[in-house]
Amino acid sequence: MPRRPTPLTVPPDRSAPHTLRRRRQREAATAWAFVSPSVLVIIGLSVVPVLWSLLLSFRASDLVTPSRWVGLDNYHALVQDPHFHEAVRNTLLYTLLYVPLSIAAGLALALALNRQIRCVGLYRTLFFVPFVVSATAQGVLFSFVLDPEFGVANSVLHRLGVSAQSFLTDPSQALYVLVAISLWSGTGLCTVIYLAALQDVPKELIEAARLDGAERRHVLRHVTLPTIAPVSAFLLLWQTIQSLQVFDLVYVTTKGGPLGSTTVIVYFIWEQAFKNFTAGYGAAAAYVLALALLVPTVLVRVVRARGRRPRGEAAAS
Repeated sequence: MPRRPTPLTVPPDRSAPHTLRRRRQREAATAWAFVSPSVLVIIGLSVVPVLWSLLLSFRASDLVTPSRWVGLDNYHALVQDPHFHEAVRNTLLYTLLYVPLSIAAGLALALALNRQIRCVGLYRTLFFVPFVVSATAQGVLFSFVLDPEFGVANSVLHRLGVSAQSFLTDPSQALYVLVAISLWSGTGLCTVIYLAALQDVPKELIEAARLDGAERRHVLRHVTLPTIAPVSAFLLLWQTIQSLQVFDLVYVTTKGGPLGSTTVIVYFIWEQAFKNFTAGYGAAAAYVLALALLVPTVLVRVVRARGRRPRGEAAAS
C-alpha cells in the first residue's frame, strides 16, 4: 500500500513578534513627535505656573527682589484680613444672586422660544448675542449707559418721574448693578443650552402625559424638568465657576469700588499681586479660591453619582 505523503509544514516565523513590536514603537514615536509640541505648551502654560504659584504662596515675594520662605503665614494673614473677608462676602453675594437668576431666566426664555412662532431664529440670536460680547466691552458700554450725570438710564428715569440714581458709584447699589449686567450677558448661554435640551425631550413622554390628562404645568414638573436635570446640573456648576471668577467686568466698571463694595476675590488677588506687590499673599488667596471652586464640582459629581445609582442599591445603603 503506497505511503501517504506527509503535508509540508511552514516553520513559524519567530521574527514576527519583534517586527510587530518595532512597528508599534515606530508608530508611538511618530505620534509623540506630533503631540509633543502641544504637550510642552500645555505643561509650560498650565502645569508649571500652577506649581510655581503654589510654592509662591508659601513665600513673601514682590516679584522683583529675592523672596523668602514664610510657610503658612500668608494663609494665616488671610484669615485675619478684613478686606479679604469683604471680598469673600461680595463674591458669595454675587454668586447667590447671579447663578439662580441666570438659570431661571434662561429656562423661562427657552420654554418661551421652544415653540413654533414667527422669527424664532431671530429671537434666539438676539438673546445669545450679549453672551458673545466680551465683558470688557460690556463694562465700557454700561459705564456710559449708567453714568450718573450723562447716562441714558437716568434720562429715562427722569422722564418717568423717578429721581436720578448713582448706580455704579453708590456702595449700596453697585454690586446689584453688576449682577444685572451679568444677567444681561450670561442668560443667553443658559437659554441656548436649555433650548437644545428641551428639543431632545422625547415627544412620546409629553404626549402620553397629556393623554393622561396632565396640564402644562404638570408636564413641565414631572416630565420636562426631570429629563433636563443633567443639563441643569451642568449649568449650575458652570455658572457658579464663572461667577466665582468674575474679574474683567469689575475691573472695567468699578475697580472694586466704591468703598470696596464690589471687590471680589479675583480682583482682590490681582490687587495684592500687581498693585500692592505682595505676590505671595495674592497666590495664597488664589489657592483659597481654587479650593472654593473645587467644592461645587465635587458636590455636583456626588449628587449626580447618587442619582445614577439603582433604587434598590440606594435604599439598601
